[in-house]
Amino acid sequence: MPDGQTAGAADAAVSLVIHDRSVLANLVAGQVGKLGEDYVYGKFDVKGSMRDLMRAAAGILPTSPVRESRDGWLSGLIMRMVSLWQHTAERDARQIQFHYDLSDDFYALWLDPRRVYSCAYYREPDLTLAQAQEAKLDHICRKLALKPGERFLDVGAGWGGLLLWAAEHYGVDATGITLSHNQHAHVTRLIDEKGLSGRVRMQLLDYRELDENQPFDKIASVGMFEHVGRARLPAYFAKLRRLATPGGLILNHGITSAAIDHKGLGAGMGEFIDKFIFPGGELTHICHVLSSLTEGGLEDLDVENLRPHYARTLWAWSDALEARLDEARATLAPGEKGDQSLRAYRMYLAGCAMGFENGWIALHQVLAKPRGNARADELDYPQDLAYPWRRNYIYA
Repeated sequence: MPDGQTAGAADAAVSLVIHDRSVLANLVAGQVGKLGEDYVYGKFDVKGSMRDLMRAAAGILPTSPVRESRDGWLSGLIMRMVSLWQHTAERDARQIQFHYDLSDDFYALWLDPRRVYSCAYYREPDLTLAQAQEAKLDHICRKLALKPGERFLDVGAGWGGLLLWAAEHYGVDATGITLSHNQHAHVTRLIDEKGLSGRVRMQLLDYRELDENQPFDKIASVGMFEHVGRARLPAYFAKLRRLATPGGLILNHGITSAAIDHKGLGAGMGEFIDKFIFPGGELTHICHVLSSLTEGGLEDLDVENLRPHYARTLWAWSDALEARLDEARATLAPGEKGDQSLRAYRMYLAGCAMGFENGWIALHQVLAKPRGNARADELDYPQDLAYPWRRNYIYA
């Protein structure tokens, strides 16, 4: 406590060093998101591991953060209006840059060497993070049945992991888009270094501005649709449909909520992520994702939930960051701002790992195609083979 008094067991796995008594109110109320904000602003410090801290945080929640945050019809209507207002092209660009342009060196410290900033795929239980990320990239390419010479689009291409993997291992003509200046510069440099400039390109572009007159055979969107906004999801999927060739395949990989009707995680966790990490980010249940996908003119072919894979991925990121805190601090803005950013990410990575472990959020890959059969004369193979009928092609 600020006056030097202590409470609790002397041999506790984790301890809080409280500098401001206002922390106690949030602690008693189980408002873990507010506690996260208190930590960012230096109102308390932590002694112990982030894993132990998150076990304690889960234990003080007064109720499930999923049940707590369900929308009523009026709040749902208001959130829809806010979503439409919040996700203009200009706002989305600012919000993406707020997160992804923080510091390339910072992300490089705790991501894998390819800087794949999305859920890994632990195909085998003993894979390292780097191996699991490569397995994820290949899992997506296999689901899309990529073939040499096909036109491939990566919507929200990040630091280029999937874009370059698809080009180097599957021989596609690849286009990636991003709103992050840092990511655009990084991937453009990698394309040149790898001698892929004739077959791979990275564009600083909003998905709404993509030219529909030059469609793609295969499209992937990984960790991007969370930034679209729930109210704009039907239009987003309709855009992907218009960008796809007849018989084309589309894979959407993104975080989903666990509750059918809610505005975000309760106990202040949703507000914490919106304020410090992903401004404007919105989650929705997989049933609404599929509804929006259908409304956008797509047919779902395969749905896979990778929730436990993301819990393990996030703990790998958190552990890597915890092991290099001094180096991480040096990559961020000097002084209070950089310190607050580091504190926010420590809470964010460990807190999200806790969320996926407890099933409060999930991660779904949805494979889809434009609804309706393509005309036989538009395809170079029989109409009934316009998309795979069975899953074994993914694993063979």
